[in-house]
Amino acid sequence: MKNPIIQTFPLSSPWQTLDPFLFSVYHLDRFPKGNGDMGPDESLLKGRNLGSDFNPNAEWRMYHGQTIPGFPFHPHCGFETITIVNKGFCDHSDSLGAAGRFGKGDVQWMTAGRGVQHSEMFPLLKDDEENTLELFQIWLNLPKAGKFVDPHFKMLWNEDIPIIEEEFAKIKVVAGTYKNVNPIDPAPDSWAANPENEVAVWNIHVDADSEYTLPKANSSEVNRVLYFYEGDEIHIEDKKINPNFGIVLDPTQDVNIKIGSETAHFMMLQGKPIGEPVAKYGPFVMNTQEEIQKVMEEYRLTQFGGWPWPHPDNVHDKDRGRFALYPDGKLVEK
Repeated sequence: MKNPIIQTFPLSSPWQTLDPFLFSVYHLDRFPKGNGDMGPDESLLKGRNLGSDFNPNAEWRMYHGQTIPGFPFHPHCGFETITIVNKGFCDHSDSLGAAGRFGKGDVQWMTAGRGVQHSEMFPLLKDDEENTLELFQIWLNLPKAGKFVDPHFKMLWNEDIPIIEEEFAKIKVVAGTYKNVNPIDPAPDSWAANPENEVAVWNIHVDADSEYTLPKANSSEVNRVLYFYEGDEIHIEDKKINPNFGIVLDPTQDVNIKIGSETAHFMMLQGKPIGEPVAKYGPFVMNTQEEIQKVMEEYRLTQFGGWPWPHPDNVHDKDRGRFALYPDGKLVEK
């Protein structure tokens, strides 16, 4: 049997991805105690490049936030975001009037489609201890036929997401069937909504000093990348791989992984490539530069519906729990 590894590469920020994915980023921020107003103490902000604080060597970053970390309102068009919050919380607000607070393993699936504005802020809810945030955001492309679908906002609550416990491994099935376990349905217009596209997003944790076998895909036509983002070394066949590496795998083979002296943490992204031209400008993703110019003009004229919230860095009441408010007014509280 041939070696299942096609390629390895060091992880930068953002992570390198393959079609149908556009982008993936991993945030691990060990935020300090909150100041009572959901931000860090003002004294800790001195010397930071507020508004664009992305220092990779810092314990935590403010990103585009000024007083609360996160990403104040900004547009997206032509693709989807899948946001997984394993630790900490994210406050979402958008131009559809939807809002939410999610964390503790929750996933938000948002189809930007023809255009939406949203904010993603990271409130520091605990004033008596540190506020660690662990978050993945994955950009999944839409095909030409889906670029201008209506925006859609969906929550996948941690309690409902399948988590498979094997002898030495725990697998969180965000998208894509794992063995015989089906995920929650993705957003309706997603490339992932068609099972033939074999889109999979699996967060995999494997015990130290053990072995794990990643099952092969059903099709040879998919791209498959395993991101080893935390742990000690691992071995696949005769190749030693250190953490913070991506591994492009042959989808037609089961892959046996030998784990080193620490628990190994992986994100697996897989899918049938869309195979269309990609034109990108910041948060706009189309097929041609002409289309990019058109959607930028649309945004200038309409602001994708405007911003219905009081602040560009909108956050929700500090004492509020996890919830989702949908554009039709439906409220779900956890």
